[in-house]
Amino acid sequence: MEGNQMILQETYKLENGTKIPKLGLGTWCIDNDKAAQTVRTAVTLGYRLIDTAQAYKNEQGVGEGIRSCSVSREELFVASKVAAELKTYEAAAASIEETLEKMGLDYLDLYLIHQPYGDVYGSWRAMEELYREGRIRAIGVSNFYPDRLQDLILHNEVAPAVNQVETHPFHQQTAAGEFMRSKGVQIESWAPFAEGKNGLFSNEVLLAVAARYKKTVAQVVLRWLIQRGVVCIPKSVHAERIAENFDVFGFALDAEDMAVIASLD
Repeated sequence: MEGNQMILQETYKLENGTKIPKLGLGTWCIDNDKAAQTVRTAVTLGYRLIDTAQAYKNEQGVGEGIRSCSVSREELFVASKVAAELKTYEAAAASIEETLEKMGLDYLDLYLIHQPYGDVYGSWRAMEELYREGRIRAIGVSNFYPDRLQDLILHNEVAPAVNQVETHPFHQQTAAGEFMRSKGVQIESWAPFAEGKNGLFSNEVLLAVAARYKKTVAQVVLRWLIQRGVVCIPKSVHAERIAENFDVFGFALDAEDMAVIASLD
């Protein structure tokens, strides 16, 4: 698919040089028995970043989709997260082995600490070791506020490459995002559509912007995030919506519309 080959170049470069796609498939709340087909559909449509977590209870299905999809493992960027309750060195070390076994993979491209609870330092030491061994190409965190992120950066040899946080037009993470960029940490958005809350899809400002570009609100939101330098992982199990979410690379929002959406924070 020639168009998808061009789209594959749309990446950000992490601090360690690893490239991460700007847009991927989120799999939160996708049942294990639906995950494989959803992943295969997304990959066929051009997605290369697939995000899951131990807490999602679908790593097995996601792994099956990755192993049986239409592209090689090396073309994909696969991310998972250590469960919030597994915050010791031993538990974190065992968790990555469990994840790899469930997914049927030899390595992950990104592994995150899902929540800043418990023995974060113990978990991070285990992840640093796996990173040095090449079992994980990059390590990072999720849901870390700037103070917790700074603490982790100052007291460890390997700094987080990514921080996955709630980021959308109603919760823009502007100051936190600037802090992350100053520390070389890539911001990644979970819930780019605000989980459908607060009337995002019927918001008059977003509808007006979408009408100007002949796009949907979802496409405008994803485009706005990408132009802010944010990695996006929208979730869907419907092929038409998965395709719609990926069709955001053929247009760009102008400065005025970027500012209009920024006013929604």
